[in-house]
Amino acid sequence: MSVQKEKIRQALEQLTPPGGGQNLVESGALQNILIFENQVDIDLQLANPSLQARKKMEAEVVRCITEQVDADLQVKVNIRVTTPAPQQAIKGNPIPGIDNIIAVASGKGGVGKSTVTSNLAVSLAQKGFKVGILDADIYGPSIPIMFDVEGARPLAVNVEGKSKMEPVENYGVKILSIGFFTEKDQAVIWRGPMAAKALNQLIFDANWGTLDFLLIDLPPGTGDIHLSIVQALPLNGAVVVSTPQNIALADARKGIAMFQQESINVPVLGIIENMAYFTPDELPDKRYYIFGKQGAEHLAADKNVPFLGGLPLVQSVREAADVGRPAALQENTPLRIAFDTVAENTVAQLIARNTHLPPSKAVAITTMAGCSAVKT
Repeated sequence: MSVQKEKIRQALEQLTPPGGGQNLVESGALQNILIFENQVDIDLQLANPSLQARKKMEAEVVRCITEQVDADLQVKVNIRVTTPAPQQAIKGNPIPGIDNIIAVASGKGGVGKSTVTSNLAVSLAQKGFKVGILDADIYGPSIPIMFDVEGARPLAVNVEGKSKMEPVENYGVKILSIGFFTEKDQAVIWRGPMAAKALNQLIFDANWGTLDFLLIDLPPGTGDIHLSIVQALPLNGAVVVSTPQNIALADARKGIAMFQQESINVPVLGIIENMAYFTPDELPDKRYYIFGKQGAEHLAADKNVPFLGGLPLVQSVREAADVGRPAALQENTPLRIAFDTVAENTVAQLIARNTHLPPSKAVAITTMAGCSAVKT
């Protein structure tokens, strides 16, 4: 190193980059010194200084070198701005007492996502688990109808000096929905921030108590509500519901891609194929694939996510939803078996997720009624 370069280096040791700390040399901000005759190029690397701070730094470097090294030097300062590494995606705050939070999503509306959520919750509850549903479909809440609690109003309870909403309960499932706070014919016309605020109240101002599972019935598509949920809660995983139809599968792909984005990174526990086939009562051994055959199963294989099972297109499922008595309440029927299978596969994948991926909470596994429980 030339004598002149060493003098410049020593002079710059007297300057501190914006924000304080070590000097330009010790901090590594000084990247290079180039000298050609009486021209000196100083390369600096600074972390996100403002334009004002950058101009001030340039002036101080020029003054320092010309005053302490050589007044005849022509000094040029090149500053490269670096940005800090992006923070990890916001995964929200856990809710005390809730062990596992699962989002139920669909890329497309009309595939039976809310019906699947309702019956999945009932099936889990019938196995002895403590289950809740957060109806996050702000613009089209249907869970109150499916549980025969339309028109109910959550009561206010005092919990440790704070007023909380008590979820409405039926069939062993605790429920909160924006539908409890609107009239039957009232449309919810809210922008994203207002909808997100309402969701936060349903999540954090509620007295959920102790739950093994909280299922979140998301609206179709990918949008503000989905991002709000991901930011508000540490989701253990997501389940995607689709029919075998190509149009539904195309949107289901987008739903999977949303959860798998690096900034979101929520494990996809699997895909459920709803309306997989139709079997008429008079031909119990026949299966008619009205919307296509095994489309969701093939999508699961293509996206390398688990296939959780297929659910038949049965009139009684629709009738049960309309009268507010989920079909999974039926005893010893093929439909009940189908819902139980999907529920058990979902829990199995949740256990695998909590075993092989960093869990949101400490996990212990117990067995109950033929289905494994996941507890903190």
